[in-house]
Amino acid sequence: MKIYAVADIHGSRERVERIGSHTERLKPDAVVIAGDITGHGDQDSLFQRLNDLPCPVLVVRGNMDSPEVDALLERHDNILSLHQREAIVKGIRFVGMGGTIPIPFNSKLCLREKRLIEETDRLITERSVLVAHPPPYGTLDEGFGNFHAGSRGLRRLILDRQPRLFVCGHIHERPGRAVLGKTLVVNCSMGRSGAGAWIEMETDREPAVSMLL
Repeated sequence: MKIYAVADIHGSRERVERIGSHTERLKPDAVVIAGDITGHGDQDSLFQRLNDLPCPVLVVRGNMDSPEVDALLERHDNILSLHQREAIVKGIRFVGMGGTIPIPFNSKLCLREKRLIEETDRLITERSVLVAHPPPYGTLDEGFGNFHAGSRGLRRLILDRQPRLFVCGHIHERPGRAVLGKTLVVNCSMGRSGAGAWIEMETDREPAVSMLL
């Protein structure tokens, strides 16, 4: 299973075209977008370009994506919101939670984060790929210098459920990979100059991750 994961597009046409170029060259089985898709300008054409990618596009909303984005997603048959639902691609189960409220030195998925996590918990197994916008607190979440800005709720969820892979973004300064318990965490933020992460998953080994430029 080959996954091309990105986050923090922020409505940039150049970033969308970079995603398109890497997708055409690498031929992933799925593109995963971990939030902050939109920005200012023509969002319809942005989503149409993503919809035209030659593989399923699985997304969650980030703090810059308004609830109206959900209506835009419904118009595109190749883009699927993962928010509190699962999608299976090539035998791999993807589960997601959309939204983020940035609070100084901490992030929450929403005002009712505890309830959201409890409702999503039942969908997660140790073989799942979990997708959310913020990283877990203390892992690939150092912003504004060395201040941790991740979600404590996500950290607890990951340590409790131990999904095989967790994909996030939000903290532009910390793209990369790390391990939390038994879970591989990948921050795939495009940041200022990145192009996300290339992830190869096989049944009997840890996923292999390469950060793209």
